Amino acid sequence: MSRKFPSSAETVVIGAGAVGCSVAYHLSELGAEDVVVVDQGPLPITGGSSTHAPGIMFQTSPSKLMTKTAHYTSRLLDDAGVYDEVGGIEVARSEERMDFLQRRVEHATAYGLPDPQLLTPEEVTDHLPLVNEDAILGGYYSPTDGRVDGVAALQWYIEESDADFHGHTSVTDLDVAGGEVRAVETDRGRIDCDRCVVATNNWGYQTGKLAGLDLPIAPVEHQYAVTEPLDELAGADPATRVDTDALDVPGDHRITDAMGKAPSRPVGRDQDHSLYFRTHGDSLGLGSYNHESLTVDPDAMGGNTEERQASVHDFTDEHWERATHPDRDKSPQRAFEELLPVSEGADFQATENGIFVFTPDGMPVLGETADVSGLWTALAIWWTHSGGYGKILAEWMETGVPKLPDGPVDTGAIHVNRFEPHAGSKPYFVDRGATRYRQVYSIVEPHWQPDDHRGLRRSPFYHAQEDLGAHFVQSGGWESAQWYESNADLVDRYADRIPEQEGWQGINRSRIEGAEHLHTREHVSMFDMTTFSSIMVEGSEAGAFLQRVCSNDVDIDVGQVRYSLLLNEGGNVLADVTVVRLGDDEYMVTTGGGNSPGIHGSWLENHAPDTVSVTVEEGARSTIGLWGPKSRLLLQRVTEADVSAEGFPYFSAKRLYVGEVPVIALRVSYVGELGWELWAPAEYGARLWETLWEAGQDLDVRPMGGGALESMRLEKGYRLWGTDIDTDTDPFAAGLSFAVDMDTEFVGREALAAGGDPDSRIVPITLDDSTDRLLSGRPVTADGETLGYVQAADYGYSVGASIAYTYVPSEYAEPGTAVQVTCEGETYDATVREEPLFDPGREKILR
Repeated sequence: MSRKFPSSAETVVIGAGAVGCSVAYHLSELGAEDVVVVDQGPLPITGGSSTHAPGIMFQTSPSKLMTKTAHYTSRLLDDAGVYDEVGGIEVARSEERMDFLQRRVEHATAYGLPDPQLLTPEEVTDHLPLVNEDAILGGYYSPTDGRVDGVAALQWYIEESDADFHGHTSVTDLDVAGGEVRAVETDRGRIDCDRCVVATNNWGYQTGKLAGLDLPIAPVEHQYAVTEPLDELAGADPATRVDTDALDVPGDHRITDAMGKAPSRPVGRDQDHSLYFRTHGDSLGLGSYNHESLTVDPDAMGGNTEERQASVHDFTDEHWERATHPDRDKSPQRAFEELLPVSEGADFQATENGIFVFTPDGMPVLGETADVSGLWTALAIWWTHSGGYGKILAEWMETGVPKLPDGPVDTGAIHVNRFEPHAGSKPYFVDRGATRYRQVYSIVEPHWQPDDHRGLRRSPFYHAQEDLGAHFVQSGGWESAQWYESNADLVDRYADRIPEQEGWQGINRSRIEGAEHLHTREHVSMFDMTTFSSIMVEGSEAGAFLQRVCSNDVDIDVGQVRYSLLLNEGGNVLADVTVVRLGDDEYMVTTGGGNSPGIHGSWLENHAPDTVSVTVEEGARSTIGLWGPKSRLLLQRVTEADVSAEGFPYFSAKRLYVGEVPVIALRVSYVGELGWELWAPAEYGARLWETLWEAGQDLDVRPMGGGALESMRLEKGYRLWGTDIDTDTDPFAAGLSFAVDMDTEFVGREALAAGGDPDSRIVPITLDDSTDRLLSGRPVTADGETLGYVQAADYGYSVGASIAYTYVPSEYAEPGTAVQVTCEGETYDATVREEPLFDPGREKILR
């Protein structure tokens, strides 16, 4: 409801579209008071993407979080009476797409969507009689898919929320001082606030700039058209939920009118041609991503005019009539005419090039920004997931624990602080947004890599790696070696232990990865760890601070190393870290690469008292993992320090010199072998590599890539944040009780103490009769029930078995339990195993 324009509020939400309304509604449900929502457009038809969107909701995704937020949204809006559960069908026009649809079934099964089905062409046309049966090979059916009535849903949110909504209100500035948001400035006055949520989607980049932030939100156009009434749909004219004649409608009234008419048949997709469709009463709606990426300058997003809604551009006939998509050989018009012959020659009653947004990695942007306390984001979210992400953000803001009703969720892939420093460059994120648009309905191969904006971040070892034939992949902007062609000779050496991997599982993989794995187990290898992050924590109260935020007892002596976790208030894993005490008041905290520096580094910075200095050294150090049974021999050759088992025990640290290079050496290993992490200032990196490389030639020292690292860590059962552990898991379920000291006081301890024994546990499973490599997100079943899904998997070259890790109910976690895994249409028998699978007595790592 709307009251007098306020001068202050506890929370201001900017944007009254699907996401902003969802956040406000869920904040109200959690008891938050004094919430104000403002939008530049009229309410409820604001002129943003929420009211020009056709509202189609397909729930299945390779991402568990995207699937779960979609399902929550569909249930919420169905209960609200603004959702049409007509089902959704994705058709296949190629064998490759039929394989893709099988993956759809597996992901839906893994993540708990009801009754996913593969359909024959005849079964597709039973549901969708307008589809040309001869043009398809089959389909995927999700019965709870459907369409949300956008205007009705926004009205429902506004009526049901206790928040104070104000339309026709433009935000002109954000008052940020002392690293905190203080107020939202509007053309109607200033609103002082404690918290602000940016939910402006298409205007997300512009709104972020008001706070001095470069949020990588790229607007892109895509086409939609609604035909005139068709004889084949005569009689299908359901009543509209909202009388738009009584509402203030910006721009073309025909778009709003058409979107308000409900479908009477399942919504459909033809992803082979980047198309989707639904009925609008007795008319047919045709949506197309089948054209070149039409990016919009994020600084040029304007407001509503009499002619158009702010996020609607004129329909461009050339992108409908010609094949302009770089990966499609047919125009949208022709492809639709083949699939839906009734569309041939049909006139259109409403058309648009609607604008929506993409991020560089295609995922949403949620959470509190690192640079501005109290400034939260909820961006790059479609109607499909809007209810779920609104719930997650509201819980995050109110309780500190991002969650849905069935429990905490993982936030690493959606966190606003995940982006690397270059991501805010407009040329970069606009180009990457265009790439994500191009891929919306494409079949993206495993381990796919972009071609543009490469070489942005290169370690000092890059040129040496390049000379060794490194196959680089990009992670967080870094060029990281996955394997090295210089090691191709090792494949012959270990040929009988490296099974061939065919089909989808083997794409963008190399047998060299297995050879590097086995070589490291027998000799010595050098691994580039420069993408990993060091965080310096210093000051007289540094030890007390780390003790408060770490789950383990980190009251350690100088020179000791301890593995620990950072937990949120709900006792869920924010990060796993290694804490190194370098001096009385000096600690180095190490964590992974990728998005870890932004998420975990900023978390420590924001939680540290003024007496503690926290410095995230992203890119400041170059690091080599020196691992394998000959690593001690090699390291001793290049240093005068004592690196014997007695002089340099496991989980200890020393400052030493490798040749002339000053190094912080940690006796730790992520591969389960004797070894060290050698952390040096970045400017010394090239010499560090050269020194070790030259000294190890007679020991057959080799470079090792990320592929070998993954299979080796799985054999040892070492966890990987963002894959095996995240904010949706607690440390006891994750098998990390050794990293939790309940005799200390730490963030999350109270929740862990009250939680009791976990209902599920992570376990390794191995395939009984196959060497095939499994893929993540595939269902693990037993006794006809889905127990969980594959978190991570690879072939274990040392143990001679295909390995997967999964969380299963505790009663199925006993070693020897028989389970099954379905992957790429094949069901494999598997067995729960005791971990670790490799070197359970730790003889190798402790030698």
